[in-house]
Amino acid sequence: MKKVAVIMGSTSDLPVMQDAIDILKEFGIEVDVDIVSAHRTPEKLFDFGKNAHKNGYSVIIAGAGGAAHLPGMVASLSPLPVIGVPVKSSNSIDGWDSVLSILQMPGGVPVATVALNGAKNAGILAAQIIGSSDSEVLSRIEAYKEGLKAKVIKGAEEVKKKE
Repeated sequence: MKKVAVIMGSTSDLPVMQDAIDILKEFGIEVDVDIVSAHRTPEKLFDFGKNAHKNGYSVIIAGAGGAAHLPGMVASLSPLPVIGVPVKSSNSIDGWDSVLSILQMPGGVPVATVALNGAKNAGILAAQIIGSSDSEVLSRIEAYKEGLKAKVIKGAEEVKKKE
């Protein structure tokens, strides 16, 4: 089974990043979680980024607030797909600093970026990446999407009953 690394700049990001962890576990994907600060632990960042693929990861989800350099720096070091989660932190400028820091990467250093605090979508995207080569994960994603569809249909039926 493939695994995903969920990393973040500080423990204060965990409440947001927990959504990615939870959905990945729901899909049966192994998840490793760690704190890797681009600014406070650069040596750890470099070691993680250079060796993530050697350590069995298939995808990296990196969440960061404020200047949000973690996803881009990891992407510069790793050959793996990186999904960035901009986190609206206490020192954030309404979250825009994080969004733009992750979104506006230079050519050659892509970071797939989800919405502000969109860790759940990051987890789903990571599962879809893995599902492209793992039929078991793909089946779980298909079932999940069918569940979303069923929920909408049920909601529509309930609205119609109230007319």
